[in-house]
Amino acid sequence: MIEPSPKDKIKQDHLKNSGDIPRHVAIIMDGNGRWAKHKSLSRVFGHREGVNSARDIVEASGQLGVKYLTLYTFSTENWKRPRTEIALLMKLLISSIRSETDRLMQNDVRLIATGNLDNLPANVLDELNDSMEKTRNNRLMTLNLALSYSGRWDILSAVKKIITEQNTGELDLSKMDETTFSRYLATSGLPDPDLMIRTGGDFRISNFLLWQIAYSEIVIDHNYWPDFKRNQFYKAISEYQSRERRFGMTSEQLKKKH
Repeated sequence: MIEPSPKDKIKQDHLKNSGDIPRHVAIIMDGNGRWAKHKSLSRVFGHREGVNSARDIVEASGQLGVKYLTLYTFSTENWKRPRTEIALLMKLLISSIRSETDRLMQNDVRLIATGNLDNLPANVLDELNDSMEKTRNNRLMTLNLALSYSGRWDILSAVKKIITEQNTGELDLSKMDETTFSRYLATSGLPDPDLMIRTGGDFRISNFLLWQIAYSEIVIDHNYWPDFKRNQFYKAISEYQSRERRFGMTSEQLKKKH
């Protein structure tokens, strides 16, 4: 694993001693285009700088002890963007996966992807599958790219699978519960996020992990994603540690439980 700088190690040790580190962090990486516009640059420059932020957060997460990191990389709704921008995003995705795979190996990070991956161009899918295969035995952290993903698509796909299995007699609906339902989601095998971060300052979920974030703590950061680096990430973790996670119970009940 790439070691943190002495300054970062002090900050990370402080967070580790201050409270629980979230097991799973999910991030809506918003603001690439607005960041570029404010600098009178084309949107693609914002997306390229956003890759640098993603690299920094992946490394900081692994060093801090986060076990799962989900990045909302490309939503189902993003396919509605201009074709030229989609083409540039796909090209950037290919080059980013290719260039970052060695770094993922150095950091012992396993890469997976969640979403309607069949919609991705063949060359993107090939690059993605190659990187996932190379990193599949890495154990420090799992990096999950939400690609061609939306929460509604995820839930609807799960319902379709359930109906199919019910019709073939493979599933008894009377035994269906939340745990069973979760197994049909695209994120099956991943714990629900403890913390969801949204950059860019907007206060909305944007169709992201709608089922999974039912009890996630949410932190809104007003920095655009290209300006969101590990120091901002540390602040979000600190904010998470200051929260009392009650899961529908009272504070008194939590104290008795512990």
